[in-house]
Amino acid sequence: MLLALLAGLLVLFIWERWRYDLVALTALLLAVIGGLVPSDEAFLGFGHPAVITVAAVLIISKALSNAGAVAALTRYVRVATRSPSLHVAVLSTLGGLISTVMNNVGALALLMPVAMQSSIEAKRSPAVVLMPLAFGSILGGMVTLIGTPPNIIVANYRADLTGQPFSMFDFTPVGGIVALVGIVFVAFIGWHFIPRARRSKNAPQDLFQIQEYVTEGQVVPGSKAVGKSLIELEAATDDSDVQIIGLIRGEQSIRGAAWRERIQEGDVLILEAGPQGMNKFVSALGLELTGTQPQEEVKEAEGQTGTKKKEAETLLEAVVPPDRSWLVGRLAGSLKLQSRFGVILLGVSRQGTPYRGRLKEFRFKAGDVLLLQGDKERIFEVIGLLGCLPLAERGIQLSKPQLAWWAGGIFGLSLVISLLGILELPIALTGAALAMVLLSIVSPRDVYQSIDWPVLVLLGAMIPIGRAIEHSGVSTILAKLLIDLTIGFPPVVLLGVIMVFTMMLSDVMNNAATAVVMAPLSVAVAQSLGVHPDPFLMAVAIGASCAFLTPIGHQNNLLVMGPGGYRFGDYWRIGLPLELLIVLVGIPLLSSVWPLVPQ
Repeated sequence: MLLALLAGLLVLFIWERWRYDLVALTALLLAVIGGLVPSDEAFLGFGHPAVITVAAVLIISKALSNAGAVAALTRYVRVATRSPSLHVAVLSTLGGLISTVMNNVGALALLMPVAMQSSIEAKRSPAVVLMPLAFGSILGGMVTLIGTPPNIIVANYRADLTGQPFSMFDFTPVGGIVALVGIVFVAFIGWHFIPRARRSKNAPQDLFQIQEYVTEGQVVPGSKAVGKSLIELEAATDDSDVQIIGLIRGEQSIRGAAWRERIQEGDVLILEAGPQGMNKFVSALGLELTGTQPQEEVKEAEGQTGTKKKEAETLLEAVVPPDRSWLVGRLAGSLKLQSRFGVILLGVSRQGTPYRGRLKEFRFKAGDVLLLQGDKERIFEVIGLLGCLPLAERGIQLSKPQLAWWAGGIFGLSLVISLLGILELPIALTGAALAMVLLSIVSPRDVYQSIDWPVLVLLGAMIPIGRAIEHSGVSTILAKLLIDLTIGFPPVVLLGVIMVFTMMLSDVMNNAATAVVMAPLSVAVAQSLGVHPDPFLMAVAIGASCAFLTPIGHQNNLLVMGPGGYRFGDYWRIGLPLELLIVLVGIPLLSSVWPLVPQ
């Protein structure tokens, strides 16, 4: 029964028809009903130290971001954009360093706007730097205990097994070297494997090329557009490839049934087209271009109508993250963004391709990029309320830089207290998170918004299932099968098999779930071989963090897919040689740092 349940879990995790936290919770209830997990132990996983540690790390990551503790580092990126390799190396290294002490999704969220802006300034396609940046931030999580949830899960599983967890820097000797080798690879070799079609794109001013193909044309006296309807205009000029996306009359934006209304002098048409098509359309109808809609402040339009644009409005792109935005699965037309938040959705892009259909019928998915227009003083706040991540720098300076020192000091003190054995790490980190709330470095609302609740539900539900796998003998059966398939080979080969198999699972399912499933199996293999389980647990930790072959293996991969214009098949081009390199470097390191000695 447990093997069947485990197989069903893996299939549903890979299929992704339902969200992984709901799948895990359903599996837990089925395990309880089937007598596989005692009912009085069903929800003990939600109080497990691994769950508390992950939540505390996410809160601390948000506090460090709010305080600007890492913002100063990003300023150095702009001076290192002379060559693509140097540009990639600086961004990937910075992402890796930040990820050692922050959640790697948070690290990417901090650096993605910097990567976009620096690419624009260097006239380089963002595709060159975004995937290496995502990979670098994932690699950095291998270095410390709190860098990524799999490390925390493996450390706590060791505590359940031996009474002593892995410490903060037990992961550093192997994880640090593997991360360094991986970052060097993506910086100087790997980025060349990105398809030339993606790398050769001209660096856009923004993802939708607004400055190039959305502009305003004013209907002046004598224009051939006067007296015609919008439908008639499009039919008369269909060879110019221009789309009329709006009509402004005086202070009013005319939509709906008014598209059949006759055009009058002084009307302003909002047009979408390439430069050549735009010129052809404007010349044919005798319109007067009144200017583009720049991302900076919108200036007053000069013309016969005297229509004024709002100077305080700006355009901004934002990406929809997986599991953190309530937009996922919703129709754009049902959101009523203008009435609820005061912003207008002007366009969307999926996997680098602008959506050309009716916006109200667009259903959001993780990784989509939104083009929003709104008040420039509030639009970043609105993007946060939508659960999205901005693709531009906020352009604000930290008003109280001493908060950065407080945040860094509190975090460092919590680590020292844990290393000295004064308090357990979950208690120390929870105390640090609480202190940052009391000092107003992070608000109570940000506390709950920063926690990745689906991951916590996943962990809380999977931990009892993981214990059942261990205690029922399922892990022993699987371990025996694995050993029988590799009979006659030395233990180091089994170590490599565990790492590779963990990588394969992590490429198609959540890395935390991968660690929960693989930790008992790796220990059973070690016990069957009669060797110490530590190197096998470390192999699981590294393998679970190596989700480089697909965009669905890790949240960071999916976040850069749209802004970078990547396709599903682009990831394995860098990811496959990177994972092979990690295996070749990681296995000898593991067997040296954590010897395969008899237990």
